[in-house]
Amino acid sequence: MKKLISMFLLVMLVVAGCSTTPMTEEANIEKQQSIGILLSDTGLGDGSFNDSAFRGLERARDELGILFDYREAPDGNFEEALQELVDQKHELVIGLGFSIQDAIEKVAKANPDQKFLLIDGFSDVDNITSITFKEHEGSFLLGMVAAMKSKSNTIGFISGADVPVIQRFEKGFEQGAQYINPSIKVLKDNADNFGDAELGRKIAENQMKQGADFLYPAAGFTGVGAIQTAQKAGILSGGVDSDQYFIAEKSVVTSMVKKVDNAVFNITKELISNQKITQQAYELGLKEDGVGLAPIRVTSLSPEETKQLEDAKNKIISGDITIKLQ
Repeated sequence: MKKLISMFLLVMLVVAGCSTTPMTEEANIEKQQSIGILLSDTGLGDGSFNDSAFRGLERARDELGILFDYREAPDGNFEEALQELVDQKHELVIGLGFSIQDAIEKVAKANPDQKFLLIDGFSDVDNITSITFKEHEGSFLLGMVAAMKSKSNTIGFISGADVPVIQRFEKGFEQGAQYINPSIKVLKDNADNFGDAELGRKIAENQMKQGADFLYPAAGFTGVGAIQTAQKAGILSGGVDSDQYFIAEKSVVTSMVKKVDNAVFNITKELISNQKITQQAYELGLKEDGVGLAPIRVTSLSPEETKQLEDAKNKIISGDITIKLQ
């Protein structure tokens, strides 16, 4: 009888020991803070804007111990995707890209207790924090490089849409090129599409026929098509948002890096540390290390050109160089 009781107690202890582990894990999971993100139209794998934001969340997962989930909405149904993330009860829901602004504002108003972050747009809705970038500052530097390396005195810019954020890329690029060479010709085309590499190829070929020997697209996948076309033609190009050198290693001289990854990580860190985001809006430029240039590759700059670039960067930060946006 004693033997049976001992065996029963042993079994109960084993069962109890097994059952406590999942409960502990569940408790730990509940304590972990989580973030949801809705990516912009082109989704993961764009080698640019979306991938940069995703890297920021991966870093936050690895260094800060957060959990995160993401949604893509290629059909344009942003509200539904955002509401799905809200329903998961994340500490923060991120909307990536200017095209998501109307949807995130509507969902934010319907969910006033949820914290939201809009990247690439400004909103005055109380529970939305906004992050914008001074793309014109980094693009000014890239325009300088394009003018330094152009032999034809003609360069090209390709936009994905005629909207303020892309206009900042364009104006900075053009004025940076003119800072080096006031007579340089800047060809400009609007693809009105961020997801069509074939369209990017056609626009790039048309600009090259007009003499462009350096192309700078701010157009997502459409821009990738343009950069790869530049490589096939043996001309130089500039990448955008992320370091796009690895997309076309014989063409991409540098990229205007918009440090979305750093912005996402830093906001996440602030939220975890303070249990709140301290500002309603952030605007990140050269001074804030929100934009900048990737390493110079493919070609090289002379010591004089390198100094010109560094001097211009410092003058933009100090306000001695003003980039006109109107």
